[in-house]
Amino acid sequence: MQDEQVILHTKKWVKNVVIGLNLCPFANKEYINNAIRYQVSDTLDLSEAMLDLIDELKYLDNNETISTTLIIFKEGLSDFDEYLYLVQLCEKLIKKEGYEGIYQIATFHPEYIFEGSDEEDASNFTNRSPYPMLHILREDQLEDAIEKFPDTETIPEKNIELTRKLGINKMKQLLAACFESE
Repeated sequence: MQDEQVILHTKKWVKNVVIGLNLCPFANKEYINNAIRYQVSDTLDLSEAMLDLIDELKYLDNNETISTTLIIFKEGLSDFDEYLYLVQLCEKLIKKEGYEGIYQIATFHPEYIFEGSDEEDASNFTNRSPYPMLHILREDQLEDAIEKFPDTETIPEKNIELTRKLGINKMKQLLAACFESE
């Protein structure tokens, strides 16, 4: 699959699921302002995936107009447990490289399952995406957005309520639609 297709699928997901369902009230502004970077990785190796993360952190350091990056793993990390292990390694790497407090990672995966949740719980779709991804956020911008948005602590609860109300079949349809051609 070509990188352009992977990015197209991911943009559809951001627009139609994340923004369309208002799962992240901060995403629309960044989407409209073209401040989201979509970086495709074809690595199958955890060490190389960590190098991709470092490359993106350095890129963000030098490109202030980009608010956030989605590193999209088009081939690798399909195993959710392996993906979670990568996330742990990346969080340690952020600390080791002196990026703690500057950047943080949010997690998205096609097989995302919250701890203690049933696999078929529609609420898992708040973090399900077309591909495994590492979402790098600038902490200062996140803090600013949180200050301006009332009741940020209720966002996860509202997302769970919404996805469960829509149901597992609707959430599967929304994710599958990201792969449909227009």
